[in-house]
Amino acid sequence: MRRFAVGILAGFTVLLIIGVATWAALGWLLPWLHDRPPSVQSGSTLVLRISGRVSEAEPARIPWLEDPPPWTCWRLAQTIQRAAADPRIAAMLLMPHGAQAGWAQLAEIRAALGSFRQSGKPLVAYLRSPSTRDYYLASTADRIAGPPSDLLNIKGFRAEMLYARGALDKLGIQPEFAAMGRYKDGADIFTQSAMRPETREVISTLLDARYNDFSSAVAAGRNRATSQVKQWIDNGPFLSREAQQQGLTDIVEFEEQTREALARRLGQKELRTIAAVDYQKVPPPKGRHRIALLTAEGDITSDSRLNALTNVLDPKEFVAAVKQLRDDTSIRAVILRINSPGGDAVAAEEMTHQVRLLAEKKPVIASMSDVAASAGYHIATPAHVIVADARTVTGSIGVFFGKFAFAGLYAKLGIHKEMITRGRYAAIDSETTPLSKDERAKLHATITAFYTDFVNTVAAARRRTPREIEAVAQGRVWLGDEAQRNHLVDELGGLALAIQLAREKAAIPVGDTVAIDVRPKRAGLMDAVRQRLSMLQAATVSEPIQTQVWKRLPFDVDIH
Repeated sequence: MRRFAVGILAGFTVLLIIGVATWAALGWLLPWLHDRPPSVQSGSTLVLRISGRVSEAEPARIPWLEDPPPWTCWRLAQTIQRAAADPRIAAMLLMPHGAQAGWAQLAEIRAALGSFRQSGKPLVAYLRSPSTRDYYLASTADRIAGPPSDLLNIKGFRAEMLYARGALDKLGIQPEFAAMGRYKDGADIFTQSAMRPETREVISTLLDARYNDFSSAVAAGRNRATSQVKQWIDNGPFLSREAQQQGLTDIVEFEEQTREALARRLGQKELRTIAAVDYQKVPPPKGRHRIALLTAEGDITSDSRLNALTNVLDPKEFVAAVKQLRDDTSIRAVILRINSPGGDAVAAEEMTHQVRLLAEKKPVIASMSDVAASAGYHIATPAHVIVADARTVTGSIGVFFGKFAFAGLYAKLGIHKEMITRGRYAAIDSETTPLSKDERAKLHATITAFYTDFVNTVAAARRRTPREIEAVAQGRVWLGDEAQRNHLVDELGGLALAIQLAREKAAIPVGDTVAIDVRPKRAGLMDAVRQRLSMLQAATVSEPIQTQVWKRLPFDVDIH
């Protein structure tokens, strides 16, 4: 009997060892097989499809099961730039469809496309039911085609804001929010029934910037006057034939005809192509020096139930990545790429502290993507240089805090809840009762302290006085070029400029090659499995979301 038991135990042990070994082998082998570089024929046309969300951080994915991987802004721009310099790539067929990227990201991608066109290689765009964002990218092409019976959906820009105070009043729910900063209107969706003048001022500025930037960029790409593009906007959307007649596109034809025309242009009987999702796997030249690209994307929150979401920046993961970079002597400089509207004020303090320690050991360049506001701006402050695109939404130096009081709703529903407390402010975050006069004063003192610390942190980092920063704070949202004029940003540009500045700060000789090391790395099977396990674990957590003071953008900027 003992031998039998020992045999069973030994069998389970062997199976366990084999299972672990197989798991490890798959974790190494599958990504290697999946990411093997393709062969590139001479005279190839790069077929670049851009659809869906363009992120900054590398997503965790399971090879073979999640193809193609979603583009990141860095990989997309790098792939285009490398194709421009690759003698084997003769042309590009650009096919944007439903591109979901912020306007600063689009400008980064569009600049790379412009560099490709300047290389002298043909850049042809083929559009199917394009959005305004799709056409913005396609306008860099030297030839734009589209199918018959289609719609070019260019019709201007709008911003919509939702206000729910009336509904809350009817339900008996009392919003209890306090904010520091005249423009810090993050809670207005709950506390107001209409747009405040300060909000209207900011949104109007953003709309004007998007409208004018789009008009001037398309005008340059299509060799038209800006006034002509604005007239197009007023008269859109356009059917395919109308778009061609107006000059927005060059020809109406099927995709097969576009490919045949490009083949003739290249002197090929049949167009030789390579998909950009495959071409990106071609290894770049080995760099003599290493610069890290550390991405910080999403809402900053320490809440365990929210950290499994895709658009959340986990402070623990960020801090761990910063510490690794601080101790990695092979990394000459760090580019902190931020695309975050902010979030948890306490977590942002710790993240900023770690960036400050990193900046004491090696050059740190902050590169702002589409949005780097409130706590997203806070974590950029220790950087030696802050770079933003002219279209970046940044600033929003302010804080807010609040809760909902459901006493009125409970009364309507016949729910009676009793509370026994010990401590003067024990019920300050209770959902049962509204704030008392003393509790409201306590809350105001708390957020005032957070706001003062925020202003002082920015003032020290930007070498300005607190009074000077206070003048441009107040929760006010600024575009990148405005932020530069207000001394919140040093340079205007994208990742290319950030890399150049990192080289200079690290004293890397001109001509020496540089490898960009993206952190955190999330491309493997094991990372994807861990992420899904964390999502499963988060779904089982039953504790309530903790009350937090927020340094966050007052609204999510999504201008259509």
